[in-house]
Amino acid sequence: MTRATRGKPAVRRLFDRLTRIRELGLVVAIAVLFGATGAANAGFLSAQSLRDIMLNASIIMLLAVGQTLVIVTRNVDLSVSSITGLTAFSSGVLLADHPGLPVVAVVAICLAIGATCGALNGMLVAYARVPALVATLGTLYVFRGVDYAFAGGRQVNAADMPAGFLSLGTRELAGIPILAIVAMAVLAAAGWVLANLRAGRELYAIGSHPEAAVLAGIRVGRRILIAFIVNGAIAGLAGVMWAARFGTVDATVATGKELDVVAAVVVGGVAIFGGSGTVWGAALGALLLSSIGSALAVLRVDSLAQYAINGLLLLAAIVLDRLLALRVGAALRRRRYARRRGPAAATAQPGGA
Repeated sequence: MTRATRGKPAVRRLFDRLTRIRELGLVVAIAVLFGATGAANAGFLSAQSLRDIMLNASIIMLLAVGQTLVIVTRNVDLSVSSITGLTAFSSGVLLADHPGLPVVAVVAICLAIGATCGALNGMLVAYARVPALVATLGTLYVFRGVDYAFAGGRQVNAADMPAGFLSLGTRELAGIPILAIVAMAVLAAAGWVLANLRAGRELYAIGSHPEAAVLAGIRVGRRILIAFIVNGAIAGLAGVMWAARFGTVDATVATGKELDVVAAVVVGGVAIFGGSGTVWGAALGALLLSSIGSALAVLRVDSLAQYAINGLLLLAAIVLDRLLALRVGAALRRRRYARRRGPAAATAQPGGA
């Protein structure tokens, strides 16, 4: 056996491992994007530009983390933008009408509002057996309608909010925006739970095969309900961050952002059919899509092109996910066949000799 022949399986195994790390491809894509855009316009890599990119990506990144918890269970939540808008306006009203109210109390109230909205979604999906796409599409309009009724045409401006709260949208720690640190903290916590706790692994089991999860003793309905509640609470936190970031809030906050969130999650390698993916990939997908928007603005490309690019990335991610799923399925079938054939071959060999 030649050296090339011996080396080929090792190279193939290394290639197979690298192709399974979807996050690696996202890191390369982000590096290429930053390098190419920076070469065309050096201002894109300035400290202020990078800071703005982190701030713009932090809210979508946060929403993508919560959405991942739902999508891995083979569901989806389209109402996150409405929950974000409702809690953003609620936080603005609370701070404007009650100047002495602590920011921590405002955050707690918005988390509770978001969790309540998530619980409604979870009960519709887990117990009423309404398809998640239909249920959350309906609550998207319900929550937005509640937001419009609550706002009554009112707009809360930055001048109406405490300066200490607004400083959260501009303050930095070791050169990193506070909002980005909050998003990364939530990301790290969710990533650890999914990777290390039984509750996290059960979400993947539900998404991989719901019927098998039931037979394994997993309380599927309860886990799906919790996933929607946590997702709603994270959307509530995103609403507070939105108010701190932009200062001016009304009933139209975050309209249409649900599609950006789903695109970030799918581009980040989370299977739209559930069962696989990580919050780290979803966060990188959010960073990639936000960076594309900033790059197009710097290069003076029509903003409408961003929608086309996001759509192409979404389609490419779905196709790639499907191809990888087919490849993994074929590999598993070959492995099962090899295991069944092995003992038979071992038994037949002495007789044949």
